[in-house]
Amino acid sequence: MSASTPLQLDTRSSVVKSGNTVLFRLPNGDAKALKVDKDSTVSLGRLGLFYANELIGEPFGRTYDIVNKKLKLLPPRTLADIEDTDATNELINDGEFVQPLTGDEITALKQSGTHASDIIKLQIEQHANYSLKTEYSKEKYKKRKEAKYSKTFTTIEPTLFNVCEYWFNKDQDRVRDIRIDALSQILHMANIRPGGRYIAVDDASGLIVSGILERMGGQGRLITISNTDSPPAYPIMVTMNFNDETVTPVLSSLNWATADETHTPLVPPVDLSPDQIKSDRQKSRINKRKAALDLLNSNREELFAGGFDSLIIASEYDPWSILERLVPYVAFSGSIVVQSPYAQILSEVQTKMRALPQYLGPSLSQVWLRRYQVLPGRTHPMMNTSGTGGFILHAIKVNDDETATGMAGFRRHKSAAKTSNGTTPTPGASTSTPTLVPVVVVAEDDAMDDVAETAMDEVEPEPST
Repeated sequence: MSASTPLQLDTRSSVVKSGNTVLFRLPNGDAKALKVDKDSTVSLGRLGLFYANELIGEPFGRTYDIVNKKLKLLPPRTLADIEDTDATNELINDGEFVQPLTGDEITALKQSGTHASDIIKLQIEQHANYSLKTEYSKEKYKKRKEAKYSKTFTTIEPTLFNVCEYWFNKDQDRVRDIRIDALSQILHMANIRPGGRYIAVDDASGLIVSGILERMGGQGRLITISNTDSPPAYPIMVTMNFNDETVTPVLSSLNWATADETHTPLVPPVDLSPDQIKSDRQKSRINKRKAALDLLNSNREELFAGGFDSLIIASEYDPWSILERLVPYVAFSGSIVVQSPYAQILSEVQTKMRALPQYLGPSLSQVWLRRYQVLPGRTHPMMNTSGTGGFILHAIKVNDDETATGMAGFRRHKSAAKTSNGTTPTPGASTSTPTLVPVVVVAEDDAMDDVAETAMDEVEPEPST
């Protein structure tokens, strides 16, 4: 790594800390998010209770069993190959008398403190047709019983992938149909990297902002625009458990009113004379107001100065009106990425972009994901999958000034200067230098995206008399 490369910080702790929001993987495969505080008790529903101090300070990704409100660390499970046999399920009759162990007897075993593994083992021993099942069916049977009776859970590391999966499965509409593959495409198209400067309009519960902060690693600048007077509450950022060093020096927020250059913020008076300050409480309140006003003015000046690398939009409002407001603050060659659950909205924006020369190559795409189960001898596509991850519109902002040129000039080698006929000029003789005139050519084709090219044509001046 070169000395000029910014140092990317760890965005979160690798162990569970007091106050963290922890994701728990339950035996049935579902995930649950709970806040873990010191000297408190964590409830996981039917799995039971345990003391939070048992989990604080432990790394993520471990599996535990709840025993008398305490946690017992379980070794990681290995993936064993299943031997194929000639057994078949066609002769199995799953009637009501196949399992002689009744529900009342199972409840009595659970109340007596019998471990879940012993209950499952007892059910397998008394199952009349268990030996007739194939090895794959036996494995599925064990997993169903574990999901029903087991009290084990696994802590999930709050990476962007895991957090996006959790929120997408929990409430797809709340994250505007942004699946993990769609989120990765958005971050890639916007060229998110440490040290960059970005503008984000995030109405997806903070999923876009969390992804940007994760990639920036505490280096760079991010300004978010929202419709709230106070800094927006992004619930997904809470689940990410970011360090203060990752968020505080990087993230700032403005609302749509303060993001307007013609708007004058209305704030209470902060410049009071000492005679008007009657108490320390009033003085402290005035100092807080002044600090908030200074921060607001600083954020506005930074936004209006422009030069941002990318603009990312995932909003419920009309994207074209947002583009008209914020695109002037994006630097030339900067990326513009707009996400929406609906293709028609972005199609209309794409049509408007194609009519303007400042947008280069506006393209509309839909991400598609096929999940696979990968197990020895059982690799196949999943039976159920999500329908869509939304639609993404991407374009690059270019300089549409026809008088601009990308070349400041050409270096002339005086020692090798030649006239137009190939002879070397004699000292004192007058020579004619070709004039280079920049010509901007914009080509449009129905089958191609808009392409901008700059050509330099040599024009011979009229001979001097």
